[in-house]
Amino acid sequence: MSDPQEMEQHRAYVLRTIEERRVRLIRLWFTDVLGQLKSVAISPVELETAFNEGVQFDGSAIDGFSRIQEADVLAVPDAASFQLMAWGEGGDLSARMFCDLLNVDGTPFAGDPRQVLRRNLARANEAGFQFMASPEVEFFYLGSDDASRPPQPLDHASYFDLTTFDASSDIRRATISRLEATGIPVEYSFHEDAPSQHEIDLRYSDGLSMADNIMTLRLIVREVAFEHKVHATFMPKPIEGVQGSGMHTHLSLFRGDDNAFWDPDARYGLSETARRFIAGLLTHAPEITAVTNQLVNSYKRLIPGFEAPVHVSWARTNRSALVRVPVTKAQKGPTGTRVEYRSIDPACNPYLAFSVILAAGLAGIEGGYELEDEADANIFELSESERRSRGIRLLPSSLAEALDRMEQSELVRDALGDHIHEWFLRNKRSEWNDYKSAITQFELDRYLRAW
Repeated sequence: MSDPQEMEQHRAYVLRTIEERRVRLIRLWFTDVLGQLKSVAISPVELETAFNEGVQFDGSAIDGFSRIQEADVLAVPDAASFQLMAWGEGGDLSARMFCDLLNVDGTPFAGDPRQVLRRNLARANEAGFQFMASPEVEFFYLGSDDASRPPQPLDHASYFDLTTFDASSDIRRATISRLEATGIPVEYSFHEDAPSQHEIDLRYSDGLSMADNIMTLRLIVREVAFEHKVHATFMPKPIEGVQGSGMHTHLSLFRGDDNAFWDPDARYGLSETARRFIAGLLTHAPEITAVTNQLVNSYKRLIPGFEAPVHVSWARTNRSALVRVPVTKAQKGPTGTRVEYRSIDPACNPYLAFSVILAAGLAGIEGGYELEDEADANIFELSESERRSRGIRLLPSSLAEALDRMEQSELVRDALGDHIHEWFLRNKRSEWNDYKSAITQFELDRYLRAW
């Protein structure tokens, strides 16, 4: 929040609300580089000091933050992110705010993913754009979190089922009630295709608020599942042989109240800005994939046959494409025109994922990238030579390949900053090396007796 007067108004509102509602505990949230939520709890009497001075803590204790010699950082609550939260059935009323992390001299801390997104949003604002996003968040409910045995789905329902087979509908309904009570509007929710898989779609919001909302959603989904004695997971591919969990995200740029992606006189209603944004996404998709799909397990989802994109292409109705342009209702064209980025999964750090997606789109706009032809055929049915002739490339097929592309990318380095770019690569290379050295059940089943 850059306007000092607006910031003071938000802070005054928060202080007044906490007093009037008798809130007893304020949770200050932030994330590490990988997107794991961290929290510091303070009492109301400490809040004004936290606004003015920040809450100091040892950043070297958190992965990806500070080296020992530069350990201390300040967590400064963002009053604009304030929400009241009731924890559990009949639980006490508390509040949460996301924090911006600063160095002790008051400058933005380079290891803070939220500050990274703020910087990229500011770049978009300088170009006259506001970045808007609406994710479709998929996840699984399982009988337990016991990793020593195969995951146990709660049902065997499929798309949109609302029957006795959908044993999780009550849990999902309680989750939606909690989300909306926390000020997070839900547009749709339903049972997804795989057993015990569900989807919650959040209503459009600006990029920073939406990243905050995704972090809150992941916590609330897990909290409500725990209260119902089940486990919720955002792991991209927890169950073999069925589709994995994605987080298809709808994106648009606005200039004030006008959708910069809409042009009624252009083909498909797509403005030149929209076409160049899509071209930027396609051009840079392989190098941003390590950030949008950051786990070894993410690439078990990005394989043919399970609805996830594998090829770098765009289309309007072809769901095998990486970027889709949904057909909008005629009356919603001016505001509803958008693009859908389909490879991203719900285990990403949304602050970093939105940062690299936005950077790729802006590069297309600023560089005047030309949009290739629409992939109007089922890409999986095309031969390799046909795909090459159409300029259709593949996304990285493993975390190792994605990291190689990321390491070579100036765009990703600029978007994330040197601190996070270098730490992310080190951490994920280590994860890949651990994976390579692990002996899996697949190998034991296939080779132990045969060889």
